[in-house]
Amino acid sequence: VLALVFSIYMLAGKDTLLGQCRRVLKAYLPKPLCDAVLDVTALTAGTFSRFVTGQVTEAIILGCLTFLGMLLLRLDYAPLISVLIGVSALVPIVGAYVGAATSALLLLMVSPMKALIFLVFLVCLQQFEGNVIYPRVVGTSLGLPGIWVLAAVTIGGGVGGLVGVLLSVPVASVLYALLRRDVHKRLACKE
Repeated sequence: VLALVFSIYMLAGKDTLLGQCRRVLKAYLPKPLCDAVLDVTALTAGTFSRFVTGQVTEAIILGCLTFLGMLLLRLDYAPLISVLIGVSALVPIVGAYVGAATSALLLLMVSPMKALIFLVFLVCLQQFEGNVIYPRVVGTSLGLPGIWVLAAVTIGGGVGGLVGVLLSVPVASVLYALLRRDVHKRLACKE
């Protein structure tokens, strides 16, 4: 709760806070280092913003595909379950399981066979979404090739667990952008 309140205060006063941070950096760091820190900070902020936009887009796509699949399979509560799956997709790793379990429980009350059909459908959809849609949507929003998105999520999850999965794609995107800039700069100097 304290973190939430602190975040709200930071967002409410972000312009003042950013100005103060810039002045402190300019006062205490040499100009080249200050410019580099501000550049990387701006790149990181933009990357995280695009990552959140990509995550929301991916969740909407997943919710829509769930809705269409449930309509085709003639399963009950398609609108409700589709929204539940879409919203739970915003929570990495655990969200898919929570959404699937809650939805299956709801369908189980109607028909155990429908719940089983739904779970099989959702497992297939999650595999398609995780391996095809997610790398494309999130990778495109970040300017990161799909293969690097998959690699970042795999390595981030293995190294840092849930936090690693949350941060791996934006961090990989920032590193990718910095490396790409450096490569272009070095190639320009050689020519």
